[in-house]
Amino acid sequence: MGDGQAAAPPRRGVRDVAASVARFARGVMGADAYEKYAAHHARLEARGECPGRLMTEREFWRDKTDRQDREPQGRCC
Repeated sequence: MGDGQAAAPPRRGVRDVAASVARFARGVMGADAYEKYAAHHARLEARGECPGRLMTEREFWRDKTDRQDREPQGRCC
């Protein structure tokens, strides 16, 4: 301020921090996979590269687990 000190950055509320931690945890655990899939699908449709219909969330998770069972890779579970 007037005495040569820089202004302190705004403090984040507890809810903001908790929301950030929750987003991070969802990403690490893969729980946000459907949201990523839907966003990717929307980008392809916008470019005119129609990949087919958007799977429902239930269809997406069934397909994902079926693929993991057919093609096992190193994973914790």
